[in-house]
Order: sequence, then structure tokens, then C-alpha cells
Amino acid sequence: MTDNAFLTITPLGGLGEIGLNCQLWETAGGVVMIDCGLMFPDDAHLGVDVVIPHFGAVSAVKDKLLGIIVTHGHEDHIGALPWILPELKGTRIYGSRFTLALVEHKLREREILDWVELCPVDASTVLSLGELVFHFFPVCHSIPEGFGLGIETPVGRVVHSGDFKIDPHPLGGSGTDLNLFRNFVGTEGARLLLSDSTNIMREGHSLTEREVKDSLEHIFSISEGRIVITLFSSHIQRIQEVFDLAREHGRTVVISGKSLANNIEIARDLGIARLPPSFFNAHNGVPDLPNDKIVLLVTGAQGEPLSALSRMVYGGHRQLGIRKGDTVVMSSRMIPGNAKAISKMINEMYRLGAEVLYESVHAIHASGHAQREELRAMLLAVRPQLFVPVHGEYQHLVKHGRLAVECGVKADNIVLLEDGQPLTLLTDSVRLEARVPVECTLVDGKGVGDVGYAVLKERRILGDEGMVIVVLVLDSKTGSVLHGPEILSKGFVFAQQYNHLLEDAKCLVLDEIETTRPGQLDRMQEGIRSSLRRFFRSVLERDPVVMPIISEV
Repeated sequence: MTDNAFLTITPLGGLGEIGLNCQLWETAGGVVMIDCGLMFPDDAHLGVDVVIPHFGAVSAVKDKLLGIIVTHGHEDHIGALPWILPELKGTRIYGSRFTLALVEHKLREREILDWVELCPVDASTVLSLGELVFHFFPVCHSIPEGFGLGIETPVGRVVHSGDFKIDPHPLGGSGTDLNLFRNFVGTEGARLLLSDSTNIMREGHSLTEREVKDSLEHIFSISEGRIVITLFSSHIQRIQEVFDLAREHGRTVVISGKSLANNIEIARDLGIARLPPSFFNAHNGVPDLPNDKIVLLVTGAQGEPLSALSRMVYGGHRQLGIRKGDTVVMSSRMIPGNAKAISKMINEMYRLGAEVLYESVHAIHASGHAQREELRAMLLAVRPQLFVPVHGEYQHLVKHGRLAVECGVKADNIVLLEDGQPLTLLTDSVRLEARVPVECTLVDGKGVGDVGYAVLKERRILGDEGMVIVVLVLDSKTGSVLHGPEILSKGFVFAQQYNHLLEDAKCLVLDEIETTRPGQLDRMQEGIRSSLRRFFRSVLERDPVVMPIISEV
């Protein structure tokens, strides 16, 4: 280490929310981005497709960018890549084979694959990028080939846990070998640990995948009708369990869902998944078999409106539907914010005569994130001098910090960062730098960043109060009315029921026309808007958007 050595970590997402994981690591030798994820919109993001990090900080250092490392292939870690890579042509992306296969598919769809170089790494890789040396530690998670990171830096050894859990006897893939982390940090422990906080609120240890398979085995053995299983399309290990059970019980697997089909194909090509002997994609046709000979594997565990399961439930699927006697297994965690949609879908499936099994009452899902005792084990293995909890809402970060204190980290050495707050490690001290802008970028259709919170406010008003459109055609010379005023109600009132109200509104419009001189269209529009809003607030206690459209001929 040298006296002027430093490492600055700037979180652009993932601290204070679930998702959006993205960090910049900078030394004198350059900048490395770790993960580049998105976040799915909530109810406040009206009409928005996805939320991605603010990439202003990336643009500022793109000439110093040495590469992008992705810890695993979930959307909250790779999903924003297609939107930043057009600015970073020639960048190298490092990750496992499966992770990069998912990235490749995304970039090929956007026709930008040729702009970057995909560089596979594995557990034996030692990757030098500027002054940073990366070691890749396989971890157990709900997607194949995820990594935790051990980083040699100019200011000491740093560990980034990635998303992980500790499963002593994993069914497939690798477990999380804490000895790899212990050996990396040595007898002194790590200078800094950044660790996944998602499940800090859950006591004990997470359910193992063997326990989940035992529960699924019981369901297969007692179900007399069709079995419908919905799960996250990236959970290849769980998908393989379904394939194996279908083979053992003589059932044909039928899948439905574009992302599911894509991920299974990638996993098969890489030798990670083995297809059952009888396998169909519903898009290409469904075999005519007895109900007790079929298992349906579909997307839609979170009640997404266009997912395969939602379309099956509400009659929008061309090939499949929920039937009386089906057993529906919802093998995933209910993401906060989706509870209402999922509950509605479950009620409808019961109405159709199906039996529905879900996580809270059956052991049919195991989280991919470490619970409290597993997080404690990671802290004790790494023995960090400094601790930064990551990947969680602020309450998760606080409680993870308290756990670190229980594990021997000094309270003054717990750093609760938020998005946009850079942390600099020096040889013998740390400091917080000036914040950088991190307001999320909203993606709506093909528009990126053109929808901001002002637009969302207008959409909310439109949704709550509706719109009134006033159409007028005036004589440009005399100012006399040639057409109108015509008043259209969109989401405001039922025109026939409130016809008298709209007629009164027309009179107010005519009054504004009379008090405004010809040619002063802007003043007339504002006068009409103000008078009608006052009128509607007074009469109905509603405040619609009023849009005057005035033409002169």
C-alpha cells in the first residue's frame, strides 16, 4: 500500500431499494462497474416499463472504464446493460458462462451485441483490471453460476458477497464455500465487506432446495389431475427438479412463457439442464394426454398481467387454461407490491376449481438469499474491519449493520451508504465524498429518460381526476366563434348524466372569449383553463386537467 492509494466505491443503485444494483469502483488505475441492474416499476410508476440507474456518473468516467463485472444473471444485476452499453462501445463484460449467455441474448435482441466483448470467467480466474485484482468465489443462489467477489485493492482486501445463501448440501451447482472467503482474507480479515441484506429480517437459515424437492415429490405423488407450476424463469435448479420428477412419475412437461423457454434453451445448451424425455412448448402445440400425465411449467408467479399463468386464469391463453381438478403450485416468493394481483389470481383459480399451493402454507419455495444466521456466518468468516450492507431497503441495511456489531465489527466502522454517496477508502482512513446525481431513469416504450416525475404527476392527475378538452375555432380577424365551444369529457364525468354541467361550462368559455381581445390565444387558453378548474372544484370538488384547443382561421 502507498500513502496516496485509494478506492472509491460509488453506489448508483441497490442501497435503499430491492433491485437496481450497480456500483462504480475507482482507483488511480481506472474504474470498474460491478453489476448493472434494473428495478421493476411499482404502482407510482404509471405506465413505465422498467427503472434503470442514472448513468450520469458512468458517462463522466467512461474514458476510464476498464470493464463491467456481473455477479450473476438476475435482472436486478444485468437488466440495465442494454441501455448503458450504447455509450460504452468496446467495453468488456466479465461473468460466468450462464450469466453471459443471458446478457448475450439481451444484446442480440437489441442488435448491440457487436459493440461489446463478453469475457467468461470461472472459479479459477484471477482478473486484473487496473489496480484491482478480482477473484471469483462460486456461491449458492437461485440462478446458476453466481459469484461472490474477493478483490485485492491498493488499500486492502475487499469482499463483495454478491447474492448468496448457504446450502450445505445443494442439489445442483455449487454451494457457498466460506473457506474460500476465509482463505482470501487471511488471518487479518477483510478491510471491507459489502454483503447482501435482502433477508436480514428473516431469522434462522433459509429452506434448502432438498426440502423443496421433497415437497414437490409429495405433490407429484398425490395429485390426480394436472400439476401447474409457476416459478421464476431463471431458477434453473427448480426447473430441473420439476423435469426430474416428471420423468419419475411419467408426466409430460409442457412449458409456456418466452423467458422460460429462452432460459431453458440456454441452460440445456450449456449442459446445466437436462430435458425430460417428453417435453413440449405450448407455443408449438399441446399434446392430447390424460390430466394425470401432464405437468405445466409456466411464467407468472407474481401475477403479471401478460404472463402465461395470468392469461390461463383469465381466458387469454390460446392453448392453455386452468381447469377443475388442477393443482397449482406457486413456487416463488411473493414480491412486496404484487400481493394484491397475486391474491386476485389465486381467488380466480379457486373459482375455476383448482387447488392452489403457495409458499406461506407449503414448503415449495426456498429463497436464494441468506437469512440472518447465514449472514452472521459470512461476517464471521470475513471478519471485516469496515462493513457496508448492500442490496436492500434502508431498514434492511440498518438491521444488517446491527448484526455486524454483534459479530465484532466496531459500531463506528458500520457505514450505511445510500445511492449516490461515494465512499473512499484510504490507507488508514475512510471518508465520504460529495454526492452524485442518482435520480432513477424511467424507461417507457422506446423512450429512455423522457418520462420524469413531472410526467408521472400529470398521469396521476389524469388517472384520479380525468381530462376536459375544450375545442374552439375562431375567426382570426373578428374573434367570433366559428365552431364550438365543444367540451369533451375523458375520465371526468359521464357526459349524458352531467350534460347540464357541461352546458354551464360552455357559458364560462364564451364569457372568457368576450373578455379577451382577438389574437391573444395564450391569454384566452389560460383564462378558460382557470375558470373551468374553479368551476369544477366548486360544483363537483374535482380538479381535472383542462386542455383548451383553439384554432384561428
